[in-house]
Amino acid sequence: MSKGQRRAHQRLAQRRAQAKAQRRHARKAAAAVAATFTALALTPALPAHADSETVALVKDIQTGAGGSYPGYLSELGGKIYFAADDGINGMELWVTDGTPGGTNMLTDINPGAGSSAPRRLNKLDGKIYFSAIDGTHGRELWTTDGTPGGTNMVKDINPGPIQSNPFAFAPMAGKMYFAADDGANGIELWSTDGTRGGTTLVKDIWPGVGNSGWPSYLAEMGGKIYFAAADGPNGRELWSSDGTNIGTTLVKDINPGFGQSNPKWMSAFGGDLYFVADDGLTGRELWSTDGTGPGTNLVKDINPGIDNGYPSELTALGSNVYFHADDGTNGRELWTTDGTGSGTTQVKEINPGPGNSNPRYLSLLGGKIYFQANDGSNGLEMWSTDGTGPGTNLVKDINPGPSNSGPGPFIALEGKMYATADDGSNGRELWATDGTPTGTTLIKDINLGPSSSNPFYLSSLGGRIYFQADDGVSGVELWSITPPATSDVIKPDTPTTPTDEKVPPKKGPNKKGHLATPKSLPNTGA
Repeated sequence: MSKGQRRAHQRLAQRRAQAKAQRRHARKAAAAVAATFTALALTPALPAHADSETVALVKDIQTGAGGSYPGYLSELGGKIYFAADDGINGMELWVTDGTPGGTNMLTDINPGAGSSAPRRLNKLDGKIYFSAIDGTHGRELWTTDGTPGGTNMVKDINPGPIQSNPFAFAPMAGKMYFAADDGANGIELWSTDGTRGGTTLVKDIWPGVGNSGWPSYLAEMGGKIYFAAADGPNGRELWSSDGTNIGTTLVKDINPGFGQSNPKWMSAFGGDLYFVADDGLTGRELWSTDGTGPGTNLVKDINPGIDNGYPSELTALGSNVYFHADDGTNGRELWTTDGTGSGTTQVKEINPGPGNSNPRYLSLLGGKIYFQANDGSNGLEMWSTDGTGPGTNLVKDINPGPSNSGPGPFIALEGKMYATADDGSNGRELWATDGTPTGTTLIKDINLGPSSSNPFYLSSLGGRIYFQADDGVSGVELWSITPPATSDVIKPDTPTTPTDEKVPPKKGPNKKGHLATPKSLPNTGA
């Protein structure tokens, strides 16, 4: 036998041995699968519960793994409107009735592959107002009545291809108020009734070319819009407007002169507007106003002296407003106020000592506020409060031990609070709670295994929760939660459609994403 023949014979013997090993491995695998199916067959089937949610992909808008990245959800006439990219027409305005067949692009505002990138969808009197780019006029004010023909640019505020970039929308008395730049007066306060002629500059707060009042954090109270703005001489202070030029005035120069008080977190409650400001002496603290200069006062210097208590996420429950703040001694904890200095107190020192519990995402349901916090032992987990110290407790340690599940933001629907969380095993997925440990459960592992689906832009609209998520197959697409057919319903205390600007999660199977500091109040804008 020649050397070549011997090598050929050896290769043939190796292939036969490999084939034999593969057949043996296949027989073992088949036996294991058979045993598994036998075990499953012998296991009693779990009953289908009438009180379980239905979680479903609404539609794979951009087919394949690309992802349409739906966002800026808003409801009108029983349908949901949002921005999405189908991979063909760019990021455009879409509509859904919750079914795949009823999920379609409303109109291609920027024709072809270009994106109109609709943003900040806000509803008023049968229309949705938003900003968009049609490829000719820059980012301008648009509106839709839910039909292609009824989707139009309201006005080219900054004429030509330069954008006016409308933002900080707030409705009042049949008009939408917002900030925009017309190219001549800077970023100032505008209003619209939905018509071109009815879209006008309310006031040039900081006069002159290149100067901007830059109105932000708009909130309505008692027939007026309150907001932060700068007029030049007085810095950035609290203003109000009744919708007229003469009725748009400085409420109070809280930080006198060129100093800025920078009002934020506007929240109307009980006939007063609560907000956070810095008078130059006490740091960023809690203030309130009845709309008059004399009635605009510091509620309490929570962190005494020039240091900041920085109250945030002002949320009303019962006869009080709740928020988180840092008193300089106990770290950032949960606080409450009845509008008086003596009635402004820490609810509970969740993380004892100077450490921060860092409460975030304060959300109302059934006489309680749900939020995330860290008690120093269990990591950032789900908590709730009825407004009292004894009634402020850990709901569940979702990610056991010191690791964080990081629940939030929270959305209430049909007696339950929903949130995204990471239990350490299934990645960041959707959870629901009825306020009890046993009633706090993973709804669905959308992206199976340790990878995260990263549910985002959760919005309670039309009796469902809509959100974006990535199942690892379809990319980031529109999903929905349908509540149980029957449940012990606890109605949400406030509208649950968030207006927060958020930072979407990064791409990839294990990217957890992060959230920007929320502008949590339904009637605020920035």
